[in-house]
This record gives sequence, C-alpha cells and structure tokens, in this order.
Amino acid sequence: MKYRKDKYGNPLSILGFGCMRFAKKGASIDMEMAEQQIMAAYNAGVNYFDTAYVYSGSEAAIGEIFEKNGIRDKINIATKLPQYLISNRAAIEKYFQEELSRLRTDHIDYYLMHHVTDIAMWEKLKAVGILDWIGEKKASGAIRNIGFSYHGNTDNFLKILNDYDWDLCQIQYNYLDEVSQAGREGLKAAHEKGIPVIIMEPLRGGKLVNMLPAEAKKAMKESSRPWGPAEWGLRWLYDQPEVTVVLSGMNSLEMVEENCRTASEAEEGEFTAEDFAVLETVKKKINEKEKVGCTGCRYCMPCPKGVDIPGIFRCWNTMYTESKSEGRFQFAQTVGLTREPAFATQCIQCGKCEQHCPQSIPIREKLKEADKALRPLPYKVGISLVRAFMFRRPSR
Repeated sequence: MKYRKDKYGNPLSILGFGCMRFAKKGASIDMEMAEQQIMAAYNAGVNYFDTAYVYSGSEAAIGEIFEKNGIRDKINIATKLPQYLISNRAAIEKYFQEELSRLRTDHIDYYLMHHVTDIAMWEKLKAVGILDWIGEKKASGAIRNIGFSYHGNTDNFLKILNDYDWDLCQIQYNYLDEVSQAGREGLKAAHEKGIPVIIMEPLRGGKLVNMLPAEAKKAMKESSRPWGPAEWGLRWLYDQPEVTVVLSGMNSLEMVEENCRTASEAEEGEFTAEDFAVLETVKKKINEKEKVGCTGCRYCMPCPKGVDIPGIFRCWNTMYTESKSEGRFQFAQTVGLTREPAFATQCIQCGKCEQHCPQSIPIREKLKEADKALRPLPYKVGISLVRAFMFRRPSR
C-alpha cells in the first residue's frame, strides 16, 4: 500500500474505504461480509475509512467491527455532519454525539461538513455558531481534522476553500469530471494551499466500469497496459500528486483485493502520452452519446443572470451518457440546490454567451431543450420543496 500525507504529516493510505455501499442481508448490512471486507482492506494497509451520518447503518457497523477487532486506534475514521439538517447550534452537538456513540469512539479523525453545494450553506453554519463549536472540539481532541465534502460548481468551491483554514476537503473527481464540480482547478487550488484532497466517485459509482461503451473498452484492451477499466480510472487519479486519498465503495473481497493491489503498484507520474491518449479515446466514445458538445471551458461564463450554462449542459449530457435519473440527480445537486438559483429559465436571451463559445453552440436554444429534459414537472416540484427546506432561515 502506498501512502501520502495529510496536512500535518500523518500517513494516509492512497486507497480509502468508502463505507456507503456495504452489501445487504435483507434490509440490514451483511455484517459478516462487511467485516471480511474491512479487515481484508486493513490487513492490506488501508487506514482511511469514510462514512456519514446518513449512510444507513454504516457508522454503527464500522464502529462495531473496529471495536471487535481492536483496530480503532490503528485506523482513521472520516464521517460527516449532516449540515442540511442543522438549524441551531444544539443540533450540531446532538448529531455529533450520536455519531460518536454509533462509532464507539471518543474522537473523529476527519470530520467533514457533508454535501456542501454552495458558499451560502457554509455561511448558514457560521450563523449558528459552527466556528466556535469546531474550535472547542479541536481543542478537546474530539475532532482531529475538519473539512468539507463538496458537490457544486468550481466558483463556490473556491469561495468555501478560501473562507476558512481547512484541514482537508473531499470532491467528486475522475477522468470524466475534470472540468465539472470542483474539477482540476479546485484540486490544484486546494493542493497549493497545502490542503489534502479526498476523492469520491473515482469511477462514477461504477459507471466508468460497468457502463462503458464497447469501443471504449476496446481502446483500453488494445493498449499496452494490462489494466481493466477500474484500474485505468484509479491509476489516472494516483498519477496526480494533488490527490491524497481515493475512496472506493468496495462491496466484494475481489474488489478489495484488486483495488489494494492497484494502490500498492501505482506510481505518481507514471502515465505516458499513450496512456493519456487512450483515455481521450475513451472519453470521446462516451461523449459521442452527448446531446451538446460543451467542453466545460466556461468561456460563456459568467452569465449576467446567473445561469450555470456548463453545469446544465453537463447534466443534460449525463442523461444520455449514463442515465436520465443520474443526469437529473446531478442537476439537483449542482444547479438546482445552490443558494442562488442557476436555472435555464433565468436566461434573458442576451446572447453574450454565444459570442464567446469556442464550440459555436446555439446556447440559448439548447438551454431550453436541456431545461425541459432535466426538469419535468415532478422534478420542478421536488427541487422547489427541497430548496424551501434547505434555505430556510436558521434559528439560534
């Protein structure tokens, strides 16, 4: 197992165990299988285990497994505050104490604000006293490192990153998401500030393995590398020195063994020009199914009315390169649920975006098509209800 260091020089395994997707036995986690997988990863050198308050049964399961096997002090637990449920300071403490109890521990090694999509969410937490609370917990040792997990656009990521002295951050990043969400720009910005970056969705929830077009798989197979699709995706990340830990939601022993092998063999900077060319071919084959040829360059931005043009187009494309539900889900995460609305319906047809688009996309026309696809009536209603809940005024 290879290791990279956190902000304070502590070694973290470059492969982290994402504990959201344990196999189930009926409606509950299959504890026997989960223990086998966790201990196999631990024995192979994995020392970073990621969970969250809302991952059903996960915190309690890993807490029991770590205690049973006597390894709590030999590994790092990362879990998350459900910030979207917080309306006052008392709630912060309530959820934190519940997590400590579930995890059977007196401290959290890496504690993150969960699923932040907008600077306004962080401002809301500050308004109810999160900064003083963090200071108290770090001083007592109950929290060793503080961070945030992020789903939103690059601009908001940079605002949050620069607003506080974070110990780590967690972003969605893979070879298909280089310019979406925090993207490569966010990754490099965090690295330049000395902030470790934890990668989630390195394989898009398995879609960069199980849903690759046949032509993409052929390009990988015909290359000089003996790597399967999962190994291509993980090694692309390990190639980058800015990446600290890559999370994988491993739910079989075979997956644990394969990913641990990759993490023990991968080298920073090992990718050749041929390797990058292979992945460009893979991306091209995936993107041939796209609805609009947006590269995410953001030359069209900023929109004077706040429309997230590249974000909307990326989600629209995802409906056809992956699935309709995935595209709409990503739209809700990154466009629909930001504090400041970014919907296509805000467009006033000024045309400034089209003057700057290198791809000569008829943006105004395509935005209408994208909005119709991404926001059928049930999704409009759902997003409106969630927005009303998330952005209600906090009580003190």
